[in-house]
Amino acid sequence: MARVLLVLAASLVALAWPASCQRLPVLAPVTKDLATSLYTLPFHDGANLVLDIAGPLVWFTCQRGNLPAELPCKSPTCRLANAYPVPGCHAPGCGRHWHDDKTCTAYPYNPVTGACAAGNLVHTRFVANATDGRNPVSQVNVRAVAACAPRKLLASLPRGSTGVAGLAGSCLALPAQVASTQKVANKFLLCLPRGGANGDGVAIFGGGPLHFWVDPSDYTQSMDYTPLVAKQGSPAHYISVKSISMDNTRVPVSERALATGGVMLSTRVPHALLRRDVYRPFVDAFVKALAAQAAPGGPVARAVRPVAPFELCYDAQTLGNTRFGYWVPSVTLALDGGRGWRMPGVNSMVDVEPGTACLAFVEMKGVKAGDGRAPAVIVGGLQMENIVLEFDMEKKRLGMRTMPYYMQCSHFNFTRSA
Repeated sequence: MARVLLVLAASLVALAWPASCQRLPVLAPVTKDLATSLYTLPFHDGANLVLDIAGPLVWFTCQRGNLPAELPCKSPTCRLANAYPVPGCHAPGCGRHWHDDKTCTAYPYNPVTGACAAGNLVHTRFVANATDGRNPVSQVNVRAVAACAPRKLLASLPRGSTGVAGLAGSCLALPAQVASTQKVANKFLLCLPRGGANGDGVAIFGGGPLHFWVDPSDYTQSMDYTPLVAKQGSPAHYISVKSISMDNTRVPVSERALATGGVMLSTRVPHALLRRDVYRPFVDAFVKALAAQAAPGGPVARAVRPVAPFELCYDAQTLGNTRFGYWVPSVTLALDGGRGWRMPGVNSMVDVEPGTACLAFVEMKGVKAGDGRAPAVIVGGLQMENIVLEFDMEKKRLGMRTMPYYMQCSHFNFTRSA
């Protein structure tokens, strides 16, 4: 059924593209909201949408001028809009009437609060720029289908945002719609910024190349790849992790435990969440590895009162500093394919108040150890910052390349070329 829906999706939002036109990827800047640690991109007419790489839909608070899609329940688009029911939401608006002409209803949901609401589908446009991988080239209007939502669904989202851009592997997520309309590959590059003075990051829908003004090389040509794993009933992006290491010492968590529930990538949470059977061995291994660093004459980290929701917090002045953040044990995920995802201090520690830094890995709440209904690990936004990630839904793989210490995601040239 999923493959059938993918085929049908190609005809739902397609726009004729003249053969004489070069089919370029579509570029958008990505901004980090420091108050919520969520990421946004401009969508159209001043509307900013929150990025949700696990979200199956594009939705926003509709205004006058939005063209109703008026799609019947029997349309393939309606089925796609309701392909991933949200736990706790009402049954899809069509109920048992998937074969009649009743107007389709979708159920967009808030990725932070989990709240959902009924909404009609509308035709809209994503106003962005085509890019050659170095600069914006020309403005494009990408036709898309989105769901309307009431303003109450904006609770806990960044101030000024008007909805959510889902970037999951579903047919009505933004990458698939850009691919269908612009006739580019169904994949996207994402470089999440650290926020503040570090400037904006970048998202490119349709693939590379990707060049930064301080480095002429194409960042898509030297990536490490690991398979993207599909989980039944979920549009989210998962990866297979074989083991977790703290520096060079393996954390005593079995591959089976990590496979139970899998490892999910998410921009909904600012830091990593670990299921209890993974979290306890993880923090114990971190404490031991941090203590071992002091043995050869390194700084002795002084633990301080924890700051919720974190368990392990330290006096920042007692942590050594490097080009890659605090000098703490690096966390490495051993990936399917033999590569490792290394997370140094800049991706594993967070400053929570002046003089206090905490380990940015938190135990999941309300989830029992070994419960396969929950991911074993949710990799959060902080862990993915300043890394070029390529989500390739066609080849079902995730590419990654860590930025050098002297570079930032903001080093893309957003000035339009002449």
